Amino acid sequence: MELKVPPALVFLCFGLMMYLLAEFLPIGYFDFYGRMLFAKILVGIGIVIALLALFQFKRANTTIDPTKPDKASNLVVGGIFKFSRNPMYLALLLLLLALGVFLGNAFNTLIVAGFVGYMNKFQIIPEERILLEKFECSFKDYCILTRRWF
Repeated sequence: MELKVPPALVFLCFGLMMYLLAEFLPIGYFDFYGRMLFAKILVGIGIVIALLALFQFKRANTTIDPTKPDKASNLVVGGIFKFSRNPMYLALLLLLLALGVFLGNAFNTLIVAGFVGYMNKFQIIPEERILLEKFECSFKDYCILTRRWF
């Protein structure tokens, strides 16, 4: 499973699970004043983070294909990557959180936690292993200075 399933597909599968859970689980509904606004803010932050990360990868002239981290030509450590080693995955996480808030089912937080666990095990750790082999000390130093998610 490592690096085989594109993160966008993983995101869609977890989003579908969230929708189905909210649709068919008769308990767990929540609502609060400003819920829709909060969901929109999460979407906006997620989109901004994703666009910044994509722009920085493009500017560094390196691959954005998460299934082929061995094709990376440069290690991007500035900009948004100073705050998160995985801002694109963080953006997907924020979009799932926004969906959970929009759907209003508290049990969706379990699915979001599952997304984080899946991404750590099958995407991020294998990516980091390859980047460590490729960029050695530079990547090790980067990992010491920058958190994995946020």
